[in-house]
Amino acid sequence: MLSLNPDLYYNMKEISVCVVDDNKELRNALEEIISMSQGYKCIATAGTAEDAVNQIPLLRPDVVLMDINLGSVESGIDVVRVLKPRIPDTNFMMCTVYEEDEKIFEALSAGASGYILKKTDPARMLDAIRELYEGGAPMSSQIARKVVAAFRNRPAENIGSDELSILSAREKEILEFLSRGLMYKEIASQLFLSPETVRKHVYNIYEKLHVSNRVAAVNKFYGR
Repeated sequence: MLSLNPDLYYNMKEISVCVVDDNKELRNALEEIISMSQGYKCIATAGTAEDAVNQIPLLRPDVVLMDINLGSVESGIDVVRVLKPRIPDTNFMMCTVYEEDEKIFEALSAGASGYILKKTDPARMLDAIRELYEGGAPMSSQIARKVVAAFRNRPAENIGSDELSILSAREKEILEFLSRGLMYKEIASQLFLSPETVRKHVYNIYEKLHVSNRVAAVNKFYGR
């Protein structure tokens, strides 16, 4: 059964989050971390794929943290595949222990925009939620390295000769950091910029490369 917090649900000034995980202790821990952090609110949690599919479309949260193994035939990836077309404005981020390439790309293909590991520390997880909400595609650094390695091993795509050359030196620098899995705040700290400036550079990168997320941008960057 989906557990709701009605007092928080209607305050839409903060990032609304749903947590889907079959582990009750972890689910409760994530709910507490999110609810106790300024700028975020956990409006619901679910322990099964069925509850998630039935209830999340009614809530339309900004972000869903989704486990992969939900203890049933239907996985978290299956849930994302069902829900993303129904609530396209909701951002899905996998929060899992799985680091296998197959799981990563299956989740991203299903409609997830972010992929972090459960061992991610709370502060970085909150940064990932905000980055996802603001249009980014956060990944744990281990996952980002796997994505980059996979793209490097693929045959080069037929990219226009001028498509990457139109990126400025700063944009290429930021794209390199994105490929390592760094969050906007971490990139800003490395380059002595504000997170908002980094966000604007990322937006320009996406516009110039005609992509909509980090994975696609990295694909083009390493598919030269």
